[in-house]
Amino acid sequence: MTGFVITPPAVPALAVAGSDQVFPLRRVFCVGRNYAAHAREMGSDPNREPPFFFTKPADAVVPASGTVPYPSSTRELHHEVELVVALKGGGTNIAPEQALDLVWGYGVGLDLTRRDLQAVAKKDGRPWDMAKGFDASAPCSPLIPVERTGHPSAARIWLEVNGQLKQEGNLNEMIWPIPDVIAALSRLVALAPGDLIYTGTPAGVDALNPGDKVRGGVDGVTSFELEIGAAE
Repeated sequence: MTGFVITPPAVPALAVAGSDQVFPLRRVFCVGRNYAAHAREMGSDPNREPPFFFTKPADAVVPASGTVPYPSSTRELHHEVELVVALKGGGTNIAPEQALDLVWGYGVGLDLTRRDLQAVAKKDGRPWDMAKGFDASAPCSPLIPVERTGHPSAARIWLEVNGQLKQEGNLNEMIWPIPDVIAALSRLVALAPGDLIYTGTPAGVDALNPGDKVRGGVDGVTSFELEIGAAE
């Protein structure tokens, strides 16, 4: 190999809380409809379907702070607050009993969704990519090492918009807990260090507007605060 024909792009990374170091990002996986109440509000039966996944580009992950841009080509941007899992190890066909050994730490993020584009894609049987994987579609807090958080499994997850509580649930309401999510995903792809997993959102997803002030968190893990920027 003689070298790159263009300058290689920067490696996407997330800040580590309380440190000058950063966590490099490889791939970003998201679990769909992993809370029963949210599955019902999206018109699904949570008792019937196994976990399913979609992806976002690693460079769609941005700090969940300051101003996050309102994306183009949508009039219905929705918030979905989620616990985020950062992996330090990987593999395939991982047993649930070994899954938590792969976790480096946790954060809290937003799976931002162009809901109007997603609705059209669903209706026409098309992929969701442009509804889910657009620029800055995955804001995330700095990551917290697992040594400081433990493995949260029964903590309140919440989101406020302009001081009004919009989403609230508990991690113990996940249909597929974190070990099961990691195990299921590892049967589909080879996981590796640097992978992030957005683990699903509780009920209450709703539209965001330019200028909205958004706060969210998982009790005992971390929280974030950001503002939605002006629309193009």
